[in-house]
Amino acid sequence: MAEGKTGAFSFVLHSHLPYVLSHGRWPHGTDWLNEACAETYIPILDMLNEIVEEGQSPNLTISLSPTLCEQLGHKTFSHEFVTYLDNKIQAAVTDKEIFDRHGDTEMAELAQMWIDFYSRTKDSFKNKYKQNLPEVFKELQDNGHIEIMTCAATHGYLPLLSQDTTIQAQIKQAIQSYENFFDRKPRGIWLPECAYRPRYEWKPPVQVEGLEQSYLRKGVEEILSENGIEYFIVDSALLKGGKAIGVYIDRFEALQKLWGQFEKEYRPPEEIKERSPQEVYLVSSGDENKKPVAVFTRDPDTGLQVWSGEYGYPGDGNYLDFHKKRFPGGHRYWKVTSAKSDLADKEEYNFKAAMGRVPENAAHFKSVVKDTLLAYHERSGKKGFLCAPFDCELFGHWWFEGVNFLKLVIQYVNHDEQIETRTCSSFLDEALPTEVISLPEGSWGKGGYHYIWLNEWTEWSWKHIYEDELRMQSLAQKYKDSDDKDLQNILKQAARELMLLVASDWQFLISTWAARDYAEMRLARHHKRFQRLANMAERYASGDDVDQEDWTFLGDMENQDSIFPDVEISWFAELDYPIT
Repeated sequence: MAEGKTGAFSFVLHSHLPYVLSHGRWPHGTDWLNEACAETYIPILDMLNEIVEEGQSPNLTISLSPTLCEQLGHKTFSHEFVTYLDNKIQAAVTDKEIFDRHGDTEMAELAQMWIDFYSRTKDSFKNKYKQNLPEVFKELQDNGHIEIMTCAATHGYLPLLSQDTTIQAQIKQAIQSYENFFDRKPRGIWLPECAYRPRYEWKPPVQVEGLEQSYLRKGVEEILSENGIEYFIVDSALLKGGKAIGVYIDRFEALQKLWGQFEKEYRPPEEIKERSPQEVYLVSSGDENKKPVAVFTRDPDTGLQVWSGEYGYPGDGNYLDFHKKRFPGGHRYWKVTSAKSDLADKEEYNFKAAMGRVPENAAHFKSVVKDTLLAYHERSGKKGFLCAPFDCELFGHWWFEGVNFLKLVIQYVNHDEQIETRTCSSFLDEALPTEVISLPEGSWGKGGYHYIWLNEWTEWSWKHIYEDELRMQSLAQKYKDSDDKDLQNILKQAARELMLLVASDWQFLISTWAARDYAEMRLARHHKRFQRLANMAERYASGDDVDQEDWTFLGDMENQDSIFPDVEISWFAELDYPIT
């Protein structure tokens, strides 16, 4: 840490999308990936490079999930994305022609804004970044300007998975994918939904045959430690107790209704006042001889400034409204106006007025960061770290002006005499934490628990997951050492289908009603595919004939669900370090 600085700060951005390539385009499918790239990932890369070109280092910590990286690096993505950008440009051109004919000068200027925006994005992607976004992030990390974290392979909701071998596979595949893209091992991991579970006698919340009794489970941090992961992020409610605020509830009406059901049974744990989110701790719930894993904690005060639906910055009436769009084309021409405005009451967006609000919001956010760090230093005499984790897609996609906000906050902190920006691992190397603590089970969802991912709407999905986990483990134990290439190919594709099945995205989309039919279809599809491949593996291994239709099916699945070509069957068979 620089001499004279009393505290450090880092945005920690989590970047992830479910595997959508070859699984639809619009309204649900590949266009999710295209939107995120155009509105978030490329603008953030542009912003980071601008800061570097200005002689500063952004010191941003960003997680790029393995599923996201695999899609960005897929052979079909570049063509899909450029076609998407061309369509968005043409739609804006058509809008402008219509507005010009009607003499609507202001709307025509906004249409030109979208023409320019998507044209710049296309130029950055094709010419500046050579159609390889992971490589651009890698260069920023190699040059010491950012840190890239990993995430569980397909964003599986780790505390609810029934087998530690499934969690092990999620972590090992994440590390393998990270090394493939970034030529080094990751130091930190974003646990999906910031969800954690310690070691204890665990009983599945959904009963299936073979899982009737409770059994001892490893703490999630034990599996991280065994695989060389040094730190992860948790919500402040897991560290300190007290009421968990939640990060999604203000954005989805369905979650508010779901919370109303869960809240009746919810009792927030007693607050542990001596713990501070500005301090880095070590977490251990298992073997005392095992190296503990460091934990950074989400700062609640800065989080509220952005996430709160009541007074968060994105709710400013001048900012671009996310929900109201003009069809065909889907471009947005209206501002938030007010938090309670119906779509019909939204007023025209004014780009200059909106951008004029960003410096004030950024300055206020920076002041909250500084005040928090100085207060911690005054209380403790220590240099604290303020961790500000957010979904990456919030900036640019949900909050159009948000990327400019990120840039200004980073610049304001970099120019401050008392605080500075640091990546998580950089601060960890200097802080050298020694205090070992235990954490309760929970997530960063409202109430701090699992109800968003396990409820009356999603219970059926966990029955499928638990059945398939057990079957995958059994198959892996029997055949992991087989040198039969065809059998290994069947098993590897079964493993891919299981990994896609356990993605937490599906339960989230069901609970929020954001894309419920699509999520239910994907869950059922991957479960059915896994079962067919498992049956095929058992028939083949026993010497029974496998008809050509099944071999064709395997080839089709290897083409459509081609994620993780280097998946290992042994990961699902047994733990590297059996529980004791």
